[in-house]
Amino acid sequence: MKLSRRRFLQFGAGAAMIAPMPVLAQGYPTRPVRIVSGFAAGGVNDVMARLIGQSLSERLGHPVIIENRPGSSSNIATKFAINSVADGYTLLAAGTSNAVNATLYKSLDFNFIRDVAPIATIARVPQVMEVHPSVPAATVAEFIAYAKANPHKINMASAGNGSVQNVAGELFKMRTGLDMVHVPYKGAGQALVDLLSGQMQVMFDTTPGSINHIRAGRLRALAVTTISRADVLPDAPPIADFVPGYEASQWYGLVAARNTPADIVAKLNREVNAAIADPAMKTRLADFGGTPFAGTSADFGDLIVKDTAKWAEVVKFSGARID
Repeated sequence: MKLSRRRFLQFGAGAAMIAPMPVLAQGYPTRPVRIVSGFAAGGVNDVMARLIGQSLSERLGHPVIIENRPGSSSNIATKFAINSVADGYTLLAAGTSNAVNATLYKSLDFNFIRDVAPIATIARVPQVMEVHPSVPAATVAEFIAYAKANPHKINMASAGNGSVQNVAGELFKMRTGLDMVHVPYKGAGQALVDLLSGQMQVMFDTTPGSINHIRAGRLRALAVTTISRADVLPDAPPIADFVPGYEASQWYGLVAARNTPADIVAKLNREVNAAIADPAMKTRLADFGGTPFAGTSADFGDLIVKDTAKWAEVVKFSGARID
């Protein structure tokens, strides 16, 4: 769905007007804070939640508990978080999937843009365009030429319809006009198995999921999906060098229920930005190919609006829908 920046700010203004008086936030927090992750333990979303939760616990002086509520590509956790009391004690570990889901799912009973108070972004994580070594292409340009010469013969694996692998690949198809066959799997692990065996030819995977296979030579990295090179794969150029305007990195951040008091949001934003500026945190994020992504809550709100519109176009192009 599309929502203008002006309309988004109106939602924010309404939240500020309805929110409890700032006096309620003066001593915040006075008890444990919960961060809800919509994915299973061990995934990148979960790891990001735990990294920032540990740091916030130290900075806020109260425990920050991570609660996993996987299912429906984070929609279960999202609904739970936005329906929680808007007091800053229940936060959601949000990500790019929330922006994709707004169009991918036909009948959500919530509106992510309207129903959340953006707190802070945490990190960006690049994806990597990778191919099986049997594919005769060492660069994106060579891959494009090969795919054009072999229409409908390139199988593109993903973790499922609407997954980050899927939409990154569909954006590539949309920008290049290539005819590739999308093969959705029930998870990235299964998709990787068939990519490694050569049954699939290309995948736009998360860097944490594929980096070890790339380093071992089992897969060939052609490019990263970020605008600039990524430290985790310094030799891989950005896809944008070959396909102007292409960008498909994942972002992670914290949001709360709409109407969360503005001073609580501001306090959490300051603490998150301080946490990701810490050298130790930067090192931990780098382990997953991530880079700190600081900004204001308003910056995060802008990103959510823009990414929701961007991925809506891609989802509609792909034809993917989930009821």
